[in-house]
Amino acid sequence: MSLKENIEMVKNELNSEEKFFEKAVQTERFVKKYKKPLIGVITAAILAIAAGTAYNITTQNKIDQSNAALNVLMADANNQAAQEQLKTLNPKLFDVWSLSQALKSKDQEALRQLQSSKALVVADLAEYELSAIQEDEAGLQKYAQKSSALLKDLAVIETAVLLMDKGDKASAQAKLSMIDINSPVYQLAQSLAHYGVK
Repeated sequence: MSLKENIEMVKNELNSEEKFFEKAVQTERFVKKYKKPLIGVITAAILAIAAGTAYNITTQNKIDQSNAALNVLMADANNQAAQEQLKTLNPKLFDVWSLSQALKSKDQEALRQLQSSKALVVADLAEYELSAIQEDEAGLQKYAQKSSALLKDLAVIETAVLLMDKGDKASAQAKLSMIDINSPVYQLAQSLAHYGVK
């Protein structure tokens, strides 16, 4: 290597170091200038992560405790402590469990109370089941007219069966004809119309 090349190499190296130090000084100035906002952003990020983690842990803990209480209730439905724990931790799950118990025992009072449940499906099923258990034709018709009813077509079939039992075959036939061809219970309605009403 010649002396000239060595000098060029040293110059390039010095330029690189100079640029590095220049960037370091710029970074230091930036950090000094925005020290408080940077600390605030970092602190906020740490707090957000900690809060999210704490929330997730709390939520998972509630789920685990709710599941444990439900398991106890599955084994012993009369366990008052487990009922209270589940009702406190997860009211909607408690309503689902209460619905299953009310249906098992055909408890009309419990079904009546569950009609005001915050769990939409529970309230809907409780309304249908109560009307079906009571053989309440008006209640079944009212339920079937709701656009959000889950068991609308079954309520129509129940109403038709009640009408058949009364001997009102024409009304029963009219009710069964209301069931849409795409309904899962369409074939049942057709069979009932053919064999039950005629």
